[in-house]
Amino acid sequence: MKNIFYLSMILFTSLFFTSCEKDDDHNTVVAPDTYMFERDGMSTVSFPGQTCRLQMAKDIYDAMNVENAATVSEFLTMFNDGSGFTYNYTCGTNVGEKTAASPTAFSTVKFQFEDMFTVLVDEVYPNWMSTASVGAAGQITTSSGSTYQVDGKGLEIDQAFIKGLMGAMVVDQMNNNYLTATKLDGDGTTNNTDGLGAGEYTSMEHYWDEGYGYLYGYNNEHVGGTDNNANGPAEGNGVLVNKYLKKLNEGSHPGIADVIYDAFKLGRAAIVAGDYTLRNAQAAIIQEHVDKIIAQKAIDYLTGGAETISSGAPREDSFHALSEGYGFVLSLQFTSYFTNSEVNTMLDAMMDGDGLWDISADDLSNMAADISAAAGL
Repeated sequence: MKNIFYLSMILFTSLFFTSCEKDDDHNTVVAPDTYMFERDGMSTVSFPGQTCRLQMAKDIYDAMNVENAATVSEFLTMFNDGSGFTYNYTCGTNVGEKTAASPTAFSTVKFQFEDMFTVLVDEVYPNWMSTASVGAAGQITTSSGSTYQVDGKGLEIDQAFIKGLMGAMVVDQMNNNYLTATKLDGDGTTNNTDGLGAGEYTSMEHYWDEGYGYLYGYNNEHVGGTDNNANGPAEGNGVLVNKYLKKLNEGSHPGIADVIYDAFKLGRAAIVAGDYTLRNAQAAIIQEHVDKIIAQKAIDYLTGGAETISSGAPREDSFHALSEGYGFVLSLQFTSYFTNSEVNTMLDAMMDGDGLWDISADDLSNMAADISAAAGL
């Protein structure tokens, strides 16, 4: 597990600088009521690439839920080239280039996502309507009547994919790239506003906005932006982290949405004011609380699967939750809690032997307890 001292310092730093916002050094920095920043009457906030990728991720996920929707090559084209969708994207971006792409991410992770397309197309699609069994892909039906498609180890590939992108794209790009001092203060970055016209922004302002966009940028652009996550602290639209931010805010972590949203606003205002100490403090607050979303959902799904198994219900009743849990565990390596090696050890444990067909409730509960201890939840 990553250095607990580091985690303590992050928490201390966030608390310290939150209190310092009242001090003379920072009391001139005032965040707006909403995430709106202008120059000469025109908005300087821009994150179109993030909006595009969030929508592409949903399109890929939706296709994975349709029998024979695409070949492996076609899925890879959507993932890595940003083309081949039924919707004609013109944004010039893609999901693959920003998957496990931060300076601290392991390059091997992206190939784990690409391998999921192969398993889906070569193993699951040919057995879409067949009854799944130990070692054989196919369809399962739960006691409640829900049906899902799984591989030979009981894993829903679409769930592993989209929950894995929570960390590998959203959290990695937000917390390990755009909101880091390395990126915000890096070579070529400027916060010099000299000569900027109406609506123009500095590169530092834009980097912060791009980090913001990974959490709030989904707007369901295919139907005109009616589901805009940027309308508030936790709208919960789409299939990525904002969806679960809303769930936690309305459940186990009330108020977390306002903490994150307020930190984004104050951090952006600090950039405008040139207060980079305050900016960095807000980035630490964002990381601390976004990491909690990933850890809490991993705990919830692993615990839920363990409880289902312990209840004596059919084993298949646990597969949906455990597939979601698998994806959130994959995402944990992009938080401050676990390393790539530690996450792979957990994933291997889930898939050992016959995978979800024979993993024990005790093993799942122990894994959830380890995550809870690391995250302080």
